[in-house]
Amino acid sequence: MKEEQISTPEQEAQKQQEEIKPDEAAADAPAAESAAEATEGDEEAKATAEEENETIKALVNELKEARQAADEARDHALRAQAELQNYRRRKDRETNERIAQANAALILELLPVIDDFERAFDNVPEGLNPEEAAWVEGFSLILRKLQAVLERQGVTPIEATGPFDPNLHEAISMEPSDEVKSGEIIAEVRKGYKLNDKVLRPSFVRVAQ
Repeated sequence: MKEEQISTPEQEAQKQQEEIKPDEAAADAPAAESAAEATEGDEEAKATAEEENETIKALVNELKEARQAADEARDHALRAQAELQNYRRRKDRETNERIAQANAALILELLPVIDDFERAFDNVPEGLNPEEAAWVEGFSLILRKLQAVLERQGVTPIEATGPFDPNLHEAISMEPSDEVKSGEIIAEVRKGYKLNDKVLRPSFVRVAQ
């Protein structure tokens, strides 16, 4: 009769451990697959995040470029608007200057006519009959209307009394005088005029020595 081999407790534990190992390996396999899948998923997520970051960077750069282009376009528009305003102001100033020059030239043509009227009235003889006096008054009215027109255009006569002013007067003679001091105006020979603040025609005067 064959003897049964009696196993020690250590041998039984080792046997049980060997029997359990295949089951544990089988149980660990899905966990390994899950870990691999998780690693692969992390890599894909990382790649996706990098792509998104690159896309965001590209969009940010495009936005910066668009803002820069908008700023440059606004600057160009502002400069163009300023240049247009300066051009308009320059053209308006040139137009006003041309008008003023034309007015001054026309007024200079009219001043001798006024001189003739005034000289004529200074030499009106006395003892005129009513008809002659009416004629003189009519021409006097014409002179006053002409003077009023010039005044509305900014024309004013220059004062020709007191000290001689080379900016306003032109001396045609220097004469000794007992009535005024040296350097003062004795008499006005031709009336001078200013157009606004500019001398249109200086006064011709006689000055005391």
